[in-house]
Amino acid sequence: MTLLIQCLEWLWDERDDFYVSGNLTIYYSPRQRKSEEFRGPDFFVVLQTERKPRNSWVVWQEEGKYPNVIVEIISPTTADTDRGLKKQIYQDTFRTPDYFWFDPNTLELKGFHLVDGCYLELEPNQEGWLWSQQLALYLGIYDSKLRWFTAEGQLVPTPTEAAELEKQRAEQECQQKQQAQEQLAQMESLLARYREQFGDLPQ
Repeated sequence: MTLLIQCLEWLWDERDDFYVSGNLTIYYSPRQRKSEEFRGPDFFVVLQTERKPRNSWVVWQEEGKYPNVIVEIISPTTADTDRGLKKQIYQDTFRTPDYFWFDPNTLELKGFHLVDGCYLELEPNQEGWLWSQQLALYLGIYDSKLRWFTAEGQLVPTPTEAAELEKQRAEQECQQKQQAQEQLAQMESLLARYREQFGDLPQ
């Protein structure tokens, strides 16, 4: 989940109207008691909120906001809960618009979008990615890991990957500039030899 968090924070680096986290407790008791009714999704995003560090997400202290997107990682011990109880809670109580689960062992990726209060399963595109309406991004599998993809199909890089891409771009630009300078030097050399033999070029 760290990968999803890092990539989204890099992509939305200039935004300050969202909160993204993972394995953080969400408290949502109607009686505003932290000892009652809480969940800790593997990954979630809340939109239209202040971007700041938090030790937990307390719904009644956050203007009643619930996550817009939740992703759960399925394991043999959590599979039934993620597919059943949690899905029901996210649909009926949280009313989270986009819910996904991913099994890293089988690479099963499922997604649901809330329509008229009920989750409808998302249809994957040709690449097998699922569209998140809330984030305007695809969620898909790349190198056996969950990754974000833009609407144009570009992989959203990690900060490290982005730095490497920028380094490669700068090196390529430098190489192209050097090649252009070498070509110019060759042309000037040919022109000098021509002048030695035939004089200046005709006007």
